[in-house]
Amino acid sequence: MAKIGLIDYGMGNIHSVTKALESLEEEVILIKNNHQIRDCKALILPGVGSFDPAINNLSKTELIIDIKNWIKSGKSFLGICLGLQLLFESSDEGTINGLGIVKGQIKKIPQLSDQRIPHVGWCELLPIRKNSLLKVDEINNWVYFVHSYHAVPSNNNLITANVSYGSEKLTAMIERDNLMACQFHPEKSGKTGEKLLRRWVKSIQ
Repeated sequence: MAKIGLIDYGMGNIHSVTKALESLEEEVILIKNNHQIRDCKALILPGVGSFDPAINNLSKTELIIDIKNWIKSGKSFLGICLGLQLLFESSDEGTINGLGIVKGQIKKIPQLSDQRIPHVGWCELLPIRKNSLLKVDEINNWVYFVHSYHAVPSNNNLITANVSYGSEKLTAMIERDNLMACQFHPEKSGKTGEKLLRRWVKSIQ
């Protein structure tokens, strides 16, 4: 059985994501160089931490070109948390360019009088268009967030689900063909996270 590749650049929830996938009876391989990618049926870019150090660490793996080629080829790819943000062109959190795979920027979450930054905790996903992971009419899908920055795609049609943040709506999920990414942590999101990961596994191309 082909494996799911988990890109290991020193800034991801490697252990928890691996455990979540293994609970779905999937075999996981930690990807640290391009030679390991050939054994994969899908790739995941996880991430916890700050934007610039993450880009620097990812650059040191020499996997950036391979990641871009993988996505261009139509093979399945999932970004998680910081792994979503790295796909964009730039971030308010740093000065280094992002991967630029998705047009748009990562913006600082707006400071609201009744909300805290970072945005941490369980929130309900608000699906806004048909996608592979969440049905438009689904409710009560609570997932775990922890972030201080949010994605603002140039094309709003990429957004498949939002999350409420006071009076604001923040991007929770994006999808473009074979590329999917979520701002929350599905591996820490209980039954909902398990359901979404299971659907992603079934969608692998």
